[in-house]
Amino acid sequence: MTSPKHSRPFARLISRDFPRSRLLAALLVALLLGLLFAPFLFPGVKALSVAAKVLVFIVLVAGFDLLLGYTGIVSFAHTLFFGIGAYGIAIASNTWGPTWGSVATGFGLSLGLSLLLSLAIGLFSLRVRAIFFAMITLAVAAAFQTLASQLSDFTGGEDGLSFKVPELLMPSTELLAEPLWGVNVDGRLLSYYLLFVIALVMMLAMLRIVNSPFGRVLQAIRENEFRAEAIGYRVVVYRTLSSVLSALFACVAGAMLALWLRYNGPDTSLSFEVMMDVLLIVVIGGMGTVYGAAIGSALFLLAQSYLQDLLRIASEATSSLPLLPALLSPDRWLLWLGLLFVLSVYYFPTGVVGKLRTRADSHNKVG
Repeated sequence: MTSPKHSRPFARLISRDFPRSRLLAALLVALLLGLLFAPFLFPGVKALSVAAKVLVFIVLVAGFDLLLGYTGIVSFAHTLFFGIGAYGIAIASNTWGPTWGSVATGFGLSLGLSLLLSLAIGLFSLRVRAIFFAMITLAVAAAFQTLASQLSDFTGGEDGLSFKVPELLMPSTELLAEPLWGVNVDGRLLSYYLLFVIALVMMLAMLRIVNSPFGRVLQAIRENEFRAEAIGYRVVVYRTLSSVLSALFACVAGAMLALWLRYNGPDTSLSFEVMMDVLLIVVIGGMGTVYGAAIGSALFLLAQSYLQDLLRIASEATSSLPLLPALLSPDRWLLWLGLLFVLSVYYFPTGVVGKLRTRADSHNKVG
């Protein structure tokens, strides 16, 4: 067994928020190692792009879960800050050139704008009832999507903005003369590991936030807002801070996406489809669990990216049978994705992480 002294640094790193389930711990370790060695284990452009998107959505969903899962706030403006982060990098790189200085400037300005907007939305809207706050955030997000589409001289309009990244991150930049384990060590690989480090740091930061006294107050507000206010907590202040932190996480995720794609447009980061994906991932992974953001993002994006390929294989394998080839057609992948979501909600009503933790806790009580 590991001595308490040796386990303390690890406990501090994850803020003592242990998985509490062996299966969940195994899934998290497998996901961490899979993302760490993804370029070498799953070579190919599509596989690397899916892994990078998982890293982006882990940060994006973790920020949204701070609002919905830990504070009980339903907001549809999360993609607004996601888009601000992406446009900040794109516009700055187009305006000042593909340098680290322009990336840092664009990122800093987008963080500042996200902070001010989220603070304004929080102060003016969080005093109203939940349904009205949700509608206000939806209206604000829709307005910004329209604005981004119409300001073509500034944002590229419907076509979006393509831009160059610093030379070190360019795919044409060879960092090693010879491939490493069969993989070219170039700027694209460096970009992926930059995203990996950012996602890991942001996840550890979120674990610290939700397991701090501040995080416990947010959970108290979620459970009973009136009781939390009665014992002396300024609910509006805590909910506003939660909204600001959530926006900053979304902004970071948007910057990550822009650096990876070297492009951003209204449909890429500001669309309502992205918001729906975030909502689905939170439900699949488990609300109020930071680990759920990682598990849910991986499961959802893998299904979204490879379900068509699996259906194509299944359709070809059953080509001699009646009805099945048509039912398993790749064109019906959205139908099957919806069915998988319904089944996941039915069998995992508290999400994958919530279900595994509940099973582990009940097993420990029986034992």
